[in-house]
Order: sequence, then structure tokens, then C-alpha cells
Amino acid sequence: MAKINFGGTEEQVVTREEFPLEKARQTLKDETIAILGYGVQGPGQALNLKDNGFNVIVGQRKNSKTWDKAIADGWVEGETLFELEEACEKGTILQFLLSDAGQIALWPTVKKHLTPGKTLYFSHGFGVTFNDQTGIVPPADVDVILVAPKGSGTSLRRLFVAGKGLNSSFAIHQDATGKAREKVVALGIGVGSGYLFETNFQKEVYSDLTGERGSLMGAIQGLFAAQYEVLRAKGHSPSEAFNETVEEATQSLYPLVAENGMDWMYANCSTTAQRGALDWWKKFRDAVKPVFEDLYESVATGNEAKITIEANQKSDYREKLEEELKELQDSEMWRAGATVRGLRPENK
Repeated sequence: MAKINFGGTEEQVVTREEFPLEKARQTLKDETIAILGYGVQGPGQALNLKDNGFNVIVGQRKNSKTWDKAIADGWVEGETLFELEEACEKGTILQFLLSDAGQIALWPTVKKHLTPGKTLYFSHGFGVTFNDQTGIVPPADVDVILVAPKGSGTSLRRLFVAGKGLNSSFAIHQDATGKAREKVVALGIGVGSGYLFETNFQKEVYSDLTGERGSLMGAIQGLFAAQYEVLRAKGHSPSEAFNETVEEATQSLYPLVAENGMDWMYANCSTTAQRGALDWWKKFRDAVKPVFEDLYESVATGNEAKITIEANQKSDYREKLEEELKELQDSEMWRAGATVRGLRPENK
């Protein structure tokens, strides 16, 4: 592992240079990687592993949309695509990539096929960390590992196809064979990680749930909505309000942040923008930091897990979810967004 300085704190990370793809393939040459679930993370990880030369099969419920998607992606029924239980039986590494609710439901089946020496792989620490609520307690004679790409499966695949990588965390919960570390790093390289940094299952899920509810999704939607609503209330048009709230951020400024950091983005904006941003950012930090403290506490106490599990267990959960998503879709801000995206030159 390479020692890298992150803002004054030294961490050890794994890069493709020190653990090249050929070494990863050699490490896993005798393994059959069974991807269980073909929803959010499954397609990206499965296709990247296959394209990188690993022995991969997919397990998915037959006669479902995701089964049909797997067929469309080139997986062949009876050869590389199987029902979930058959894939569990055939795989030596079981990549448990169903939703958190799906993992709870399928756990008895998966556990039955976790014979000594097999490897159980997660991309989220939820099931193991909150096992008092999920019931997911792996047997002691299997390796239990985690590779968590820092983004969606769609992004993982797009970046892979473009010859790039998405950074991932990795963790080892159980090392029954003495080979868990080599396997988890090999799998991290195999799925297309840019670099790998080590964590544990608890820290992964605490940071992940905080991020999703915070600056990655929940908080950013709240911030967008608040500014858009103020601009509209002050007489600005939907087009102006959306462009100044979302379009300029995602199309112009956020790419600059991704390229070289927030300070570089500031340096490439007008002096008026710089002055205002420098004057106001700490006010926003101070306003929302207590909310983030409350959020982290809710995650750490297991309350967020409880809410998620109970919601998924309701018979009408999918219908209610669609209603909530439709509320976003039908809001004026995101209807304006659909129009703005359609006016981009590349979409004409």
C-alpha cells in the first residue's frame, strides 16, 4: 500500500500501479464470482469484471425486469445467468449486491450456500453493521469483505468504458482463509476502482448513509429547492431561477471543482463571485452543521436503518416511493430542468 498525504493526514491507499490488473486476475484465477442482484451496483460491477477477464456469473430472479436487462447486457441463461439460488451454489465469491431490503429477504438462502472457504462480498456495510435488525450474521468459516465504489453503478460503468476509474473503499470483516486482503484488493481493482482506501463496515455505512442524506442527495436537493423558491418568489422566471440554481452548478462550476478543487473553481470566477462566496460559505456551514450532527447521530444509533427497514417492509412501499419521486419530478424546478436540458445544443 502506498502512503499518501491527504490535507496533512497520511493514509495508505492501493493504486492500480502497485496492484495491476494482471495481478488481480492471477489472484482470482480459480474463483467463480457470482453477482447476486442486477439492480443498482450489479450491472456495473459484473460487466467491468467480465470485461477485465474474470470468471463471472449473474444470479437474478427470473421473469423480472432486471433478468431481462441482464439478458440484454449479454449474459446467457444457463451459462452465465442463473436463478439466485443456483448462482449461490456455483459461486465461490458471492457478491451480495441486492438492495438492503433484498439482502434481508434472501439471507437465509445465501447463508445456506456459504460453505467453508467461500467469500461473501458486500458493497455496503448496512446488513452486517445493523445485524441486530437485519439478521445478517455470516458464519465464522468464510471471508467477509467489502468494496464500496464511491458512486452509482451507472457511473462506475461509464467511467470504466471511458478508461477511467471510480474510487472505492474496502474493508475486511472476517479473514477465515488468510487470503481476504488479497482477494478484496483484487476485486476492487477488477470492478474498476481508481484507487482503494481502507475502512471498516461500520465506518462505511455511517459515512454512506450520512452522505446520501446529506451533501450527495438530500441536502443538495434541499439547497437547490430553497434557492429556487426564493428566486421565484422574488419574481425571477423559471428559466432564470433554474439556470442560476442548478444548471450553472452542474454544467459549469462542479466540473471545475472535480478538476482541481473548490479553490481553483473560485479562482476561475469573477472577483464579485469570489468575494460573495468567501463571505457567505461559513454562514451556510454554521447554519447546516447542527443538521449534519443530528443526521450522523440518527445514523449511528441505528434509527436511519430502522426507518429504512420498516419502510421497505410495508406492502405499499413501492407505490408510496413512486408518489414521492413523482413529487420531485412534477415540481416546477425539475420540470424547468427538463426543458433546460432539452435546450442544450447536444440534445437538439
